[in-house]
Amino acid sequence: MAVNYRLWEMAQVISLLSPAADAAGRTSAYVSLKNAQKAFIVCYITQGNAATIALTPLQASAVAGTGSKALTSAAPIAVNLDTDTIPSDTMSIVAAAANYTTDAGVKNKIVIFEIDPIESMDINNGFNHIAVSTGASNAANITSALLVITPLRYQQQVPPASAGI
Repeated sequence: MAVNYRLWEMAQVISLLSPAADAAGRTSAYVSLKNAQKAFIVCYITQGNAATIALTPLQASAVAGTGSKALTSAAPIAVNLDTDTIPSDTMSIVAAAANYTTDAGVKNKIVIFEIDPIESMDINNGFNHIAVSTGASNAANITSALLVITPLRYQQQVPPASAGI
């Protein structure tokens, strides 16, 4: 029996960082988590140089990045530091933290932060927008990130936009 599940009805998938070289580091746009129960920041790295890459989720009180700061408390993190090794779907759970720095291995990698707004963010003071930043690394290291908000509080065929809220 097939499960009636469509990702675009049950979740919002938002591009945070388009793939780009990360020599100087960069910060994504901020996205509202007002309608989110959970959000997952999925970082994908093509590491072409043996320089580590720091990944840091940031919270803010508005889409403009107002008052931007690190998470209030540690978030669960799962990593796959070699997605080309078969099976490539094996994730390892690492210690919960407010950030994560990759190893220097020249491999393709996935790093996932699980963000529960109530537990990881300062929502009592209006911090309900999330972004991710990368630290300075090397021009041969390509980074990108998606934000997956799921489950939505109000599931529907076309979920409400969250980026500008």
